[in-house]
Amino acid sequence: MATAKKEGAPKRAPRAKKAATAEVTRLRIKVKAYEHKVLDASVKQILDTALRYDAKVAGPIPLPTEIKKYTVNRSTFIYKDAREQFEMRIHKRLIDILDPNAKVIEALTNLSLPSGVTIDVKMA
Repeated sequence: MATAKKEGAPKRAPRAKKAATAEVTRLRIKVKAYEHKVLDASVKQILDTALRYDAKVAGPIPLPTEIKKYTVNRSTFIYKDAREQFEMRIHKRLIDILDPNAKVIEALTNLSLPSGVTIDVKMA
């Protein structure tokens, strides 16, 4: 017995290719600090510097606060149930600078920020 081919079955249309979009270069800046007031002041300083050179800025976007908790015994011997808890809060902000030019990058590298503020810069 020969198998019959299905004649006239509709063929799938080829998928449309995505339009080639130009890659947008951006600086992704993550700023971290233990005190939120110092963090907000340094973020404002970064934004002022970027806007001074007419760069497009997205942010600051507040990221979730990272909380590290530590539990310590108050007493070493008899009163082991007496404990103290300490926590460290790490506040974070995210800033994207779209299509940065050389002047913006140079101004951001020469920026002096207060101690206790950590900055991670990535080109994406």
